Order: sequence, then C-alpha cells, then structure tokens
Amino acid sequence: MTQKTAVHPAGHAAAPAKFSHGVRKGNILQVAGQVGFLPVEPGQEPVVAGPTLREQTRQTLANVKAVLEAGGASLEDVVMLRVYLTDTAHFAEMNEVYDEFFADLKEAPAARTTVYVGLPDGLLVEIDALAVLD
Repeated sequence: MTQKTAVHPAGHAAAPAKFSHGVRKGNILQVAGQVGFLPVEPGQEPVVAGPTLREQTRQTLANVKAVLEAGGASLEDVVMLRVYLTDTAHFAEMNEVYDEFFADLKEAPAARTTVYVGLPDGLLVEIDALAVLD
C-alpha cells in the first residue's frame, strides 16, 4: 500500500486546524484550498496579498503552485482546479487572471468555479487542485 505524505511548503502559514496544505499518495497530489496569504516566517500571522480580487487570485494561484512543487508536481500535472469566489461579480476578473497565469500550459486543467460565502473576512477567493503525476 502506498504511503500518504503530508505536504507543507516553506513560507505557508500553519494550518488553523489539523490538516495539510497538500497530501500525496502514490501519483496523486491533492492541494487543499489555498487563499491569497503572502508567504510568512514561522510564528508570523498570515497577511492577505491585498484587498483586490486580482491580487488575491495571483497569490492564491502562486500558493497552489508552491504546494504542487513541494509535493513533486507542476502545473502541467493538474487535472482539476476548483475555484470558490465570494461574489458572482468576480467571475470575469478571476477568469482574466486565471488565463494569464496558465497561458503557457500545454493543456489546461478542467476547472469549476462557484460562489461560496464562507471565507473569512477580507478573503475573496479560494482554490484547490488535484494533480496526477506520471
């Protein structure tokens, strides 16, 4: 049986509960929901990248990428992304940032975007990912 390994990238804030930023088992890597927190030093409180959706989406995608890389994967290995927005008015802007971020990929992953109202104050977007490694 393949061992399950927790993934905790350097610079990521400690999780607020007992969960990992990512989990790898065999060739599967699940990235937990990431938000737009800037990298932190151990013991520091997380800080949001900025008040705008654009700033937060860029940082959130960078955080997803950091978890992927810490787990031995890349953006090319992602088969599914789930995006959670706090406002339906943000769809077009998020899609624009998303397209910029993934412009160089050979094949885009499947994606699902939905509106979710449960994010902490000040956070506008959360993204999780599923990667399958060769």
